[in-house]
Amino acid sequence: MNSQPPSSGKKLSVLLVAVVLISGALSGCSQESDSPVWTAPTSASAKPPIEESAEIESITMSATGDIIMGDAPNKLPANDGEGFFDAVTGSLKSDLVMGNLEQPLTGDTGTSKCGTPKRDNCFAFRSPPAYAEHLKEAGFQLLNTANNHSKDYGPQGYRNTVEALEGAGLEHTGAEDQITVVKVKGIRVAVVGFSPYAGANNVNDLDAAASVVSEARERADLVVVQVHMGAEGSDKAHVKPGNEIYFGENRGNPVKFSRTVIDAGADLVVGHGPHVLRGMEFYKGKLIAYSLGNFAGGGRTLSRDGDLKYSGILHVSLTRDGKYVGGKFVSTYLNDAGVPSRNKGDDRSRKMVARLSEADFGDTAAVVAADGSIKPPA
Repeated sequence: MNSQPPSSGKKLSVLLVAVVLISGALSGCSQESDSPVWTAPTSASAKPPIEESAEIESITMSATGDIIMGDAPNKLPANDGEGFFDAVTGSLKSDLVMGNLEQPLTGDTGTSKCGTPKRDNCFAFRSPPAYAEHLKEAGFQLLNTANNHSKDYGPQGYRNTVEALEGAGLEHTGAEDQITVVKVKGIRVAVVGFSPYAGANNVNDLDAAASVVSEARERADLVVVQVHMGAEGSDKAHVKPGNEIYFGENRGNPVKFSRTVIDAGADLVVGHGPHVLRGMEFYKGKLIAYSLGNFAGGGRTLSRDGDLKYSGILHVSLTRDGKYVGGKFVSTYLNDAGVPSRNKGDDRSRKMVARLSEADFGDTAAVVAADGSIKPPA
């Protein structure tokens, strides 16, 4: 039985502590009742905190698609990844920054899914554990690991990834039955990851998916679903009815899954996996972003052919009771080195999402305006 959120008219009065930081970004976490809580760290250079009373009506979350920073030992980015996200750091800023980490952060465990020597047409990626700091410096706070590359170097590689993320103060979600709860401006946000792969919440088991989302609903004010689903490639930009099969794998029924988890209590669905942008729609007032594309492919690990180079950053503002306040799509692309980049004169990513949304969803399509704003259908 889902817990009932407060009525939309009720405002939460909280005490804010304004701390002036050089970066201006939220980071760090503390613990409260075994759940991580995002707080602003103190700093020797910070001014004394100013206490003031205010009413928090909504929070803003940002999310990206697939992130691969490189592939050790021979396909790592320049300067060992230093400044890898600099071109997009400002565009990521929000109250809660999330991404899909599609690689382990580990040394060579001696166990690769591609074997030794590496099998043809098999892809296993890894970056050094220290690269978790690059994610933190970019402003990421929570990473999804429910995808087909998180265990490229076996169970030990996955454990090393978790250790690296936690060592950098980053939260993660994606293991089976894992519900990660963070407190953002006094609002509890539960994030749950899904994929069609062993060890994660199963995108193809809709009853189990509804159950874990319902439990998350009991534990938090807002529920965000991160899901790795759908077939891959530049010809897979359209969302079609039914299950999507790719190389013999059942990669889920994107529409049915997304609507099932919203019926169970999810407030936002963030999709990735097809390696290409897809459209967005609203269902029962909740936004579904079916794929945010290739956000980072350092070391030229991800294809830049055609539409595969285009991606974006999704921003969504929700009230404590899950009401959609507004959203924005920020266009990004992969440069020649696979580094996430901005070109404010190139609006192709946004235009793709707008076109695909209208073509695939009609009356339920999200309206993506020229300024990037995302609105429900009239």
